[in-house]
Amino acid sequence: MSPTTLELLDTFFLAFHTLLILFNSLGWIIRRLRWYNLVTLLLTGFSWFVMGIWYGWGYCFCTDWHWQVRRALGDTDLPISYITFLIQHWTGFQPDPYLVDIATGTVFGLALICSSILNYRDFKKSHST
Repeated sequence: MSPTTLELLDTFFLAFHTLLILFNSLGWIIRRLRWYNLVTLLLTGFSWFVMGIWYGWGYCFCTDWHWQVRRALGDTDLPISYITFLIQHWTGFQPDPYLVDIATGTVFGLALICSSILNYRDFKKSHST
């Protein structure tokens, strides 16, 4: 791949993955997006916990693809956690990877609980007549 293509892919993954993380974290707030939010949370959980059986706990195919692009661009000092990468990228701050993992898991768990409860409530409301 040409350097220009790799740079475009790097920018795409940075934007897409950041937006996906924000949507996973907050998408349950907007009623009409809740079902999609639950689907993306379940896909994320599948990647982390099911695919993670073979690739390592917390495996994310989006991170894997983005890291392939960044390695092709010559970046060899990539953290394991994409959230750690985003914090470093956007702020320059080097966070404790353990704390990032705890915070990531907590936000994921809370978002999954909120999305599940609200989707269930919405489903019950729409079928209560």
